[in-house]
Amino acid sequence: MIEVRNLTKRFGDILAVNDVSFKIENCSVVGFLGPNGAGKSTTIRLMSGVLRPDFGTAKICGHEITTDGLHAQSCFGYLPEAAAGFGNLTVREFLTYCGECRAMWGEPLTWAIERTTELIELRPALDQEIRKLSKGWRQRAWLAQAILHDPPVLILDEPTDGLDPNQKDKINDLIRQKRVDKTIILSTHILEEVEEVCDRVLLIANGSIVADDTPENLVLEFGSLSKAFRALTTVEPIPQRHKI
Repeated sequence: MIEVRNLTKRFGDILAVNDVSFKIENCSVVGFLGPNGAGKSTTIRLMSGVLRPDFGTAKICGHEITTDGLHAQSCFGYLPEAAAGFGNLTVREFLTYCGECRAMWGEPLTWAIERTTELIELRPALDQEIRKLSKGWRQRAWLAQAILHDPPVLILDEPTDGLDPNQKDKINDLIRQKRVDKTIILSTHILEEVEEVCDRVLLIANGSIVADDTPENLVLEFGSLSKAFRALTTVEPIPQRHKI
């Protein structure tokens, strides 16, 4: 469903992503972890076609993002980190625009907006301008555009950022529901979320994957997920772990 091979990206002298490879099958939730500046968001932007790699490739549902981008992007919903923009549009106008960009029109689009806003409890904000919303409501609006077209793959970069504990629980419940028939990459700094909803952990440090394992195995080896995180992202040189 998702295949990443040897992704590499430099920004000047900085090697942000260093030969990253992994494969994710259908119906799984993979937590993508790493300290600030480790390369998580850059890897996600390379996978989604926002950035072009210096080397390597990513395939979504068999479509290569650099050479078959339209088909690849039709297969996933993407929630970027710190999503912003379209402030003068109402939430309804924003979702209508996003749906039309994905060739959704008329009654099917109206139904999709109703279904999605009901699912994430966004209806009270539908006719308010995005710029007037709180951070939490804006985050939900951007999450809505990612799931609007019911894609088989979701790439979520900090989806619960700005949400209160009750809202976070509802988003995590949504992720659990979607895992039945979707592949989900969840980039987050909240380790408790990873333990609750993820089948697998990809841990990145200094632009390289340093762990690829289940949360349970990491907890067994290190005592807790937070201890595993500290051990694997602060040691120099970074130890390379086996892949499951």
